[in-house]
Amino acid sequence: MVMYCVMAPLWSWRQNPICMQPSTPLAPAAADPATLELVCPAGSLPALKAAVDNGASCVYLGLRDATNARNFAGLNFDEAAIASGIRYAHDGGCKVFMALNTYPQASNPAPWRSALDKAVDLSVDAVILADPGLMQYAVLHHPKLRLHLSVQGSATNFDAINFYHEQFGIVRAVLPRVLSMLQVQQVIEKTPVEIEVFGFGSLCVMVEGRCALSSYVTGESPNTHGVCSPAKSVRWQETPKGLESRLNGVLIDRYAEGESAGYPTLCKGRFDVAGEESYYAIEEPTSLNTLALLPQLMKIGVRAIKIEGRQRSPAYVAQVTRVWREAIVNCVAHPHRYAPKPAWMSSLDKVAEGQQHTLGAYHRPWK
Repeated sequence: MVMYCVMAPLWSWRQNPICMQPSTPLAPAAADPATLELVCPAGSLPALKAAVDNGASCVYLGLRDATNARNFAGLNFDEAAIASGIRYAHDGGCKVFMALNTYPQASNPAPWRSALDKAVDLSVDAVILADPGLMQYAVLHHPKLRLHLSVQGSATNFDAINFYHEQFGIVRAVLPRVLSMLQVQQVIEKTPVEIEVFGFGSLCVMVEGRCALSSYVTGESPNTHGVCSPAKSVRWQETPKGLESRLNGVLIDRYAEGESAGYPTLCKGRFDVAGEESYYAIEEPTSLNTLALLPQLMKIGVRAIKIEGRQRSPAYVAQVTRVWREAIVNCVAHPHRYAPKPAWMSSLDKVAEGQQHTLGAYHRPWK
């Protein structure tokens, strides 16, 4: 029998040796459509309250530092706000997840460990982690803490997810937005770990956790500094040619009068291609919207639907949460007659990036 051995200094939550033989297939996680969780963004206390008031099952949030991947100025929570938010959510029957989904630096892991300790002290329901070292710290110091694998962990197959489950007791994994529906189903069938997928919000052209575009332009990686296109590098300038957005001096886009201007990220800029045409050569600004796939997601055993947008307004959170809650209730009650209502789609398109939507990688007819 083939042996494989992980040489990194990892610690198994089961106290098994790390060098091991391939185990028998793990049983898939059970999923009840009626318990499908709606996981909504909370970039601020008002946004958290909007999510809770409009039907979120869970909210996810982060601290005001580089430990979370939405470290924008003016967003996130200090200790007083997060304590207030947790009380409000729990009083409303809503769970709270804390995102500690960036990677600690080897020279100074203390802020991440301190943040995890704080999450336990504040009684969050789960933490969302990407770094194996931080998972190891959690297992050693807080063995009862529920651990979720962040999308920033870049786990796109069941072997990776099962590894995190066996070594650190991960109970849920958030899948990157690059898998087709069939691939999501194959993952669910071969892991006991709950699977959470993105249902609505901005797309990422890369497998999350592996993008280096921002660091190429700004010198700061979103995986360690907590933000793609840091605000200090963003500049807007009116010019005779139109409104220009720049990232660390690099021209990202130019907008005509009356044209909607998006936040400048390198992947969603317009480029001059071959000196002939200027267009969104990498990715168009558009939002993922999987309302039409809701019955399929339930059928294949998805445990939770995640709404992207901790950087968005409380009004966005309220509107998207309200639509998705209504859709889930409708789909659970009438799975065979379910269809997205035009009013739902119209409401979501109004807050979608570029005011347009796509099924993204979920819809690959050739797969």
